[in-house]
Amino acid sequence: PTPALGGPSLLGSSRPVDNRPLERRPDVLVFTSPALADDLDVVGPVGADLFVRSDREHTDFVVRLCDVAPDGTSRNVCEGGLRLPAAGAKPVGTGGVLRVAVDLWPTGHRFRRGHRVRVHVTSGAHPKVAANPGTGAPLATTATRMVKAHQELFHDPDHPSAIILSV
Repeated sequence: PTPALGGPSLLGSSRPVDNRPLERRPDVLVFTSPALADDLDVVGPVGADLFVRSDREHTDFVVRLCDVAPDGTSRNVCEGGLRLPAAGAKPVGTGGVLRVAVDLWPTGHRFRRGHRVRVHVTSGAHPKVAANPGTGAPLATTATRMVKAHQELFHDPDHPSAIILSV
């Protein structure tokens, strides 16, 4: 499973960590804005509206919002995940595409002028989130076999996946 290198946790602790090693992995999609011309304050709920398809009914989608400094250091701001199958996942047309809402933790963060906004989309954050075996087996008891999931994220005019920020 894709690892979690650090960032916010349920206990409120946050270990600053540079995400660049994670961002080089082939199983992490990375989207980065241009350098900001002005400060950008994000205060409140953060979410992601994703159009996805997987070859597994049981899979995870994890979204992470990061602040990228001018030197390239990429630090977690907030993150969230969704385990499928999930209530609220809506089929979109034909072909197995689902529209899912991923709630990230609310935040109060200032992206400084010259910094960039970065978003990761991946299928895990181990050990922060228990690895999904992909089989539907209960995680704490009989999940002894892991299967790989092949995921697709759509971001075209008919499937406008997006991060939703409270600015």
